[in-house]
Amino acid sequence: MNAQLAERESSPISLGDWIITLIILAIPIVGLVMLFVWGFSSGTHPSKQNYCRAALILALATFVLFFLFAITGGFAALLSARSLGGATL
Repeated sequence: MNAQLAERESSPISLGDWIITLIILAIPIVGLVMLFVWGFSSGTHPSKQNYCRAALILALATFVLFFLFAITGGFAALLSARSLGGATL
């Protein structure tokens, strides 16, 4: 068992496997689900597992920043419309 684990960890992922991985990740809902599957399953190659975890962390950071900018922009638009006498809160 340890020999198989050591071999799996030391062997690189082939170019074809990476291309298939990137194609699958480009499919909107399926890609997100597969990020979780490959990121947290024990049978996935460590390189692919680390890539998927990093992609999930970056996606979460992007979502949080987008949410914060949207809220900030919404309040700025509301305040500027209110100062012009248009909208009320």
